Amino acid sequence: MWRTFFLSFYILPNLYIFFRLRRLFTGYRHRNLVLLAYFLLILIFPLVEILAHDSETGWTRYVQIAGYYSLPYLLYLFLALVVCDFLTGINYFLKIIARETLRSRRFRSICLPMILAVPLIVEMYGIAHYNRIRVNSYSIRISRKSSGIDHLKIALASDFHLRDSVGKGFLQAFVKQVNSLNADIVLLPGDLLEGHGDNRREAEFELLFRQIKTKYGVYAVFGNHEWHGGEGKRAFFKRAGIEVLEDEVIAIDRAFYLAGRNENRSQNRKNLGELLQQTSEDLPVILMDHRPLNLVEVGRSKADIQVSGHTHNGQLFPLNFITKQVYELSWGYKKIGNTHFFVTSGIRTWGPPVRTAGDSEIMLIEVDFK
Repeated sequence: MWRTFFLSFYILPNLYIFFRLRRLFTGYRHRNLVLLAYFLLILIFPLVEILAHDSETGWTRYVQIAGYYSLPYLLYLFLALVVCDFLTGINYFLKIIARETLRSRRFRSICLPMILAVPLIVEMYGIAHYNRIRVNSYSIRISRKSSGIDHLKIALASDFHLRDSVGKGFLQAFVKQVNSLNADIVLLPGDLLEGHGDNRREAEFELLFRQIKTKYGVYAVFGNHEWHGGEGKRAFFKRAGIEVLEDEVIAIDRAFYLAGRNENRSQNRKNLGELLQQTSEDLPVILMDHRPLNLVEVGRSKADIQVSGHTHNGQLFPLNFITKQVYELSWGYKKIGNTHFFVTSGIRTWGPPVRTAGDSEIMLIEVDFK
């Protein structure tokens, strides 16, 4: 069902673009060549999705890169044409520009380059924004109970989507930045690795993760992309010095409980009450769950803090407005009931290395125990 939805979501706007471009290029000598190039541009992304489950070597890697960059361009070309049609509709009633002028070849020769250039400019901004890691800071207060600490500094990052094609300096820059924060604990709520295929750079990634310095350690839960990998790449996490919590709770330094939930698709996922039975009332509870689901239910539980990722805050404008409708909290901070919720937009993105919604971020959460 989701594939049918995706194909409709992908194909229908592209059909609109195709017919609009055909009209705009009426009378141009190379019209058919332009339409053929556009047709190939449409096909390249589905081809990428097939290749993404295969190797990333040789020519396939370059096809994947081209395909991922094509998707945002097509999205913003579609939006540019919709805006043009909207303005044309307004002009039909207001008659600001004469119809003969709109239909003239001279007018189209001015508008066409602008329509084709605007998506490119937006995408270039998205590439630059994607490659800049930001630290977004928050401060909250929770009940100390019988904890022996009065302050906790949490560094939160998710959705790394590490694979062979990741830029060489990306993870090194992340580790350097997270170490500069002097966090007490680092939480990574899912999607560190792509689940499919072999990753020839895992040893490199493991070495870099082991360089993270914290007081209490680095902890993670599996996301949906690791879930696709079957065993969740457990060996990778162990070698990287990352402790994975799979529907389990641990007490850290008699200061707080840390709980981690299995991915929502897992058949072995415990219900929240069953999981938190492993805690008592004497210490604060921090919960990791890859997807920010059922927040009202969590807000009635023992959890003082929940951290999540997954949403990417839509990644590409205006898709962030869709994620806001799907999730009660698609990015940022919100308190619901007894629980403080944090949803990060992710340190990287799925697919296109382009971000026009949200930040490539590390969340720094300062927790005071009162």
